[in-house]
Amino acid sequence: MKKLKLGYAPTRRFVFSAEDAFKYKVLIRETIESFGLDIDIVDLEGLNSEGLLYDDHINAELIIDRFREEKVDAVFFPHCNFGTEDTVARVGKALGKPVLLWGPRDEAPLEDGMRLRDTQCGLFATGKVLRRFNVPFTYITNSRVDDPVFERGFGNFAAAANVVRQFRSLRILQIGPRPASFWTMMCNEGELLERFGIEIHPITLVDIQRAAKRIESGSSDELAAAMDYIKAKLDWSEVTEADVRRIAALKVAMKQYALQTGSTAIAIQCWSSLQDAMGIMPCLANAILTDEQIPVTCETDIHGAITSVMVQAASMNQAPTFFADLTVRHPDNANGELLFHCGNFPVSLSVENKPKLRKHFLFDDHSPGTHEGEIKGGGMTLARFDGDHGDYQLFLGRARGIQGPYTRGSYVWVEVNDWPLWEEKLVKGPYVHHSVGIHANVIPALYEACQYIPGLTPDPVDPTEQEIQAWLRGKGL
Repeated sequence: MKKLKLGYAPTRRFVFSAEDAFKYKVLIRETIESFGLDIDIVDLEGLNSEGLLYDDHINAELIIDRFREEKVDAVFFPHCNFGTEDTVARVGKALGKPVLLWGPRDEAPLEDGMRLRDTQCGLFATGKVLRRFNVPFTYITNSRVDDPVFERGFGNFAAAANVVRQFRSLRILQIGPRPASFWTMMCNEGELLERFGIEIHPITLVDIQRAAKRIESGSSDELAAAMDYIKAKLDWSEVTEADVRRIAALKVAMKQYALQTGSTAIAIQCWSSLQDAMGIMPCLANAILTDEQIPVTCETDIHGAITSVMVQAASMNQAPTFFADLTVRHPDNANGELLFHCGNFPVSLSVENKPKLRKHFLFDDHSPGTHEGEIKGGGMTLARFDGDHGDYQLFLGRARGIQGPYTRGSYVWVEVNDWPLWEEKLVKGPYVHHSVGIHANVIPALYEACQYIPGLTPDPVDPTEQEIQAWLRGKGL
């Protein structure tokens, strides 16, 4: 995955200290580089003698041209003094990328009563002009460079921008139609394209069957590596060598199709025609690909695949997602719920050192290919992109792993703050029984990303919208 590319456009205004503005330009850059985020920074050096954005129109055009040429994904306008609000707004409008607005807190006036920067005052001005230009933007509370509020806000903006970047270039590889009995998996392909620019690349089960058979009969390094991975990471004693080879071949075929079509996620019709055609379940292949940052969703769940990419991006692609059914309530915990699927959770999340590769426990043919076992608990985010009647929402909630009874498949029991509230929202909202989980707190980033995606409304259940906003302002630091 390519790194997020951030345009760094520090700004000043001529009536305040140019020396202090230059000092803060350097200090802020050094600070954001110290955060350890895996991003590339494109600055203004060489465009003028200061490497700062200030009040002339030629300067604005040069900045726009540089950022376009460098294909930045977002722009940060730190106000090193009052700043130049009209130029900031012109650049932000022209680029159409997520915008971050912040400035370092001002020092006390000098002994003679003069002030060097008046940064906060300039932030008020720029916020208003960005609104006039219809430029959505993220704001971090005016704070000192070394204040944890700035680090928290900057990191969250970078993650939100990463979500927007990947959402705007989404292409889903669809392998087969939805199962006939799963009306919940209906989606409006035309509307996804018209509304959000999301592309679906469909292929048939025959296409993937032929590709997998070709790979299975060959001796490629990719096939050998996939087989070695399965044998090293899983207990495959319940299946045959031929089964392992066929599962590995399917994984390689799916990945090759995704790369060839420029798809960042896959939605597959995992039952039951695939078992008739190939004699295996795709669950483990799905699990391995998800671990490799190509999330795969079951039952041709296109909206689930969209969710998976968004959630993965919100972690800056540092953690794997898992695609789960919301299945049954915990037998003893009123706020407990089972997250389950037949065998598709990433192997890296398993509690066991060597989870089992097994035959499917439910369908009559009992085809091999399910990766079974409990995954680790801890704190996690659960999310779901979904919609109907032209309205799209993003469900957001936090959960933590708890103890629960053994069950077949991939699973984890979780506890939430108020399961009856969740249940009502999920049943009555535009959602289904599928959700995407990740072992990270990505709710604030996903919430922030929604303001840059027209037509998508965040729908947080826990924390609430007010609690998310308070967190971004520094609550809990």
